[in-house]
Amino acid sequence: MRVPFVDLKPAIAEARIEAEAHLAEMFERGQFILGDQVAAFEREFARAMGARYAVATGTGTAALELCLREAGITERRMEVITTPLTAPFTALAIRGGGATPRFADVDPDSLLLDPEDAARRATRRTAALVPVHLYGRPCELDRWRELARQSGAVLVQDACQAHGALYRSKPLAAWSAYVAYSFYPTKNLGALGDGGAVVTDRARIRRRLAMLRDGGRAGGHVSRLPGINSRLDEMQACYLRAFLRHLATWNWRRARLAALYDEALRDCPGVRLLDRTGSVHHLYVIRVRRRERLRRWLASQGIGTAIHYPVPLHLQPAFREFGCRRGDLPVAERACREILSLPLYPHLPEAAVEEVAGRIRQFYQRGAC
Repeated sequence: MRVPFVDLKPAIAEARIEAEAHLAEMFERGQFILGDQVAAFEREFARAMGARYAVATGTGTAALELCLREAGITERRMEVITTPLTAPFTALAIRGGGATPRFADVDPDSLLLDPEDAARRATRRTAALVPVHLYGRPCELDRWRELARQSGAVLVQDACQAHGALYRSKPLAAWSAYVAYSFYPTKNLGALGDGGAVVTDRARIRRRLAMLRDGGRAGGHVSRLPGINSRLDEMQACYLRAFLRHLATWNWRRARLAALYDEALRDCPGVRLLDRTGSVHHLYVIRVRRRERLRRWLASQGIGTAIHYPVPLHLQPAFREFGCRRGDLPVAERACREILSLPLYPHLPEAAVEEVAGRIRQFYQRGAC
């Protein structure tokens, strides 16, 4: 059985009627930037995430950068602690706003940023903390909020992989004033291109973010704040509004498939499962022995895989200047040699999960580990 790593076509087809209705409204209105569709999506997305407000942006990277800009964290002397195990865009957003990224190690069971290691690395220059809800699992936000309070730092959540996640039965916006999302096409809630948003419960932050994304303007052509140009397109809002209606169901399907993977791979030699407590299962990631050999074997069987992420940020050329060397973050470095993402998307057949898991067991039972 051929199993692609991801297939977006069934989701697009499922939401087609709603999307076409929104597109017809957009063309009738004839406004394609910051019009009715974006405004409606912001209301609907805020409500779905359990927040009072949402401000839509051009990318998830811009959403993170705008959080830091709104908080005034825009100088090189200001340091922002984040994880080395994430997409580079998290740290690029910190650099883009003008601050300096610093990295702490991750927890070996969840691979989330370790708050204890972050606390050891915090200094008087630490201006913000940016934990990433990696693979869809929320970080321990009670501990992060307390660390932010103790250090006097701003807590900005990178929820770009965690649409619909809760922590201790509360919305993410209940734990900090800044929660950033991405709508890259493969996310739990994805557009047909780039997009992002910030959700918050604070009206003042919403007003300033809305200005900052639009060149610092509040209407007209006068820039009142040092903003950027990052606005969600009306067309993307049409699709996002349609997809949002299905998000809860699609997250349920992801959880069902992840549970099947867990059951099928538990106690499999050569495989270590992650702690996925509270996850919305953006990705299904395992840690494996002989990863590259396993990937080649799965590819030969028609099974697609990916690695999220192969090189920790502190060892990437763009971030080597920020104080970490090889061996400084050993848990993250080892994880990057072992992690493997398996196919997981809402319309993946359950039989495909059985096929993938069966092939992995077959690989290790042949003595490859």
